Amino acid sequence: MNHTTEQVEIVNGGPRAGKKYLVPFILVVSLFFLWGMAHNLDSILIPHLKKACNLNNRQSTLIDTSVFMAYFLMAIPAGMILKKWGYKASMVIGLLVFALGAFLFVPAANQLSYTTFLIALFIIGCGLTILETSANPYAAVLGDPNKATSRLNLAASFNGLAAMVAPFIGSMFILSGKSHTQDELLAMTDVARNSYFMEEAASVKMPYIILGVVLVAIAIIFYFVNLPEIKTKSTDGIAKGSFFGALRHRHLRWAVVAQFFYVGAQVCVTSFFIRMAQQGAGFDEKTAAYYLAIYGLLFTVGRFAGTAMLQFISSHKLLAIYSAISVLLSAVAIFGNGAYVVYALGAIGFFMSIMFPTIFALGIEGIGDDTKPGSSWLIMSIVGGAILPYAMGTLIDLNSDNIQMGYSIPLVCYLIILYFGLRGYKIAHR
Repeated sequence: MNHTTEQVEIVNGGPRAGKKYLVPFILVVSLFFLWGMAHNLDSILIPHLKKACNLNNRQSTLIDTSVFMAYFLMAIPAGMILKKWGYKASMVIGLLVFALGAFLFVPAANQLSYTTFLIALFIIGCGLTILETSANPYAAVLGDPNKATSRLNLAASFNGLAAMVAPFIGSMFILSGKSHTQDELLAMTDVARNSYFMEEAASVKMPYIILGVVLVAIAIIFYFVNLPEIKTKSTDGIAKGSFFGALRHRHLRWAVVAQFFYVGAQVCVTSFFIRMAQQGAGFDEKTAAYYLAIYGLLFTVGRFAGTAMLQFISSHKLLAIYSAISVLLSAVAIFGNGAYVVYALGAIGFFMSIMFPTIFALGIEGIGDDTKPGSSWLIMSIVGGAILPYAMGTLIDLNSDNIQMGYSIPLVCYLIILYFGLRGYKIAHR
């Protein structure tokens, strides 16, 4: 049987030129941090824009829908950009598109236009898709092939760092700590009510202007820095595998389903974390943001701890154990009272940390030439982050703004992931 293998050819420098790759790797790692900031600031924007634009829960989740739908729609175009122009140009394009979306927050706030905010977030999502499509494989091949996994884990850890930093930034510069009930808003004069909304909306401008400037500056650095050019080639020159044909693998199909519900669950947990801490535990807005930062810390710690544990326990068993624990913690969040509700959500961050890469690895295991199209399916399945938070917001609105009831959605998601860890991961031998 003939197998197609890929050879990585580094044009500007050989694979032993470790120091030569240090600066490019640091630049690439900065991208992981930046898109982590974008995603984790969304958890601040959802409760904040809910106030500023006077939204219901379902409407507020359109923030997630805008970003993650962009991932779904841009996945294939991003791959085409990468194939046509290469890694460096793709990363520069991704940064500039990301920056454009950030700058659009200014007219959105000035006009108090939720639609413009959503357009800005969709554009940010498009930029993030291009960045992730190019930066992930670039970090993997930038150096010794035997250390590719270590490089990716190191780079990905900066997503966790962003999960800690973003809530602090949001708490200091975006969240005002002010909130009014609908009755209080109705009791205000039109001038006072509009002034309150405009003041809340205006607080997002400076953070996103600074973010946009930083993105443009990094794009300029990428443009002028001499990054190693990386090309891949097949030994027989023939592309193998097919997009729809990859789904003939039963365990890949289940992995796509599990990944859909995992991403949906993660976004649901963080999107309503602040409002859950306010309603379920009685915390004020800024204290809730502080606990969201602790959630990010636990997520990061969980990633390192899980990586260590995988040396002693099979990945599907650890995934099943973590999923079962997440089900129990979700139940505590739904039926508990006081600070225990927030503690349960923070702990979920720890146990969710290994789910995405574990599901991904189990899904593409043993599928040979279908690995690339299979990976594309798994990336596209993150559209769960666009759909399930909207379902959660709808459930909350239908239950008289009961945030705790909404966490039934993540609970069901973890049950599906649990099934994948117990049975769905198994390769069907023919």
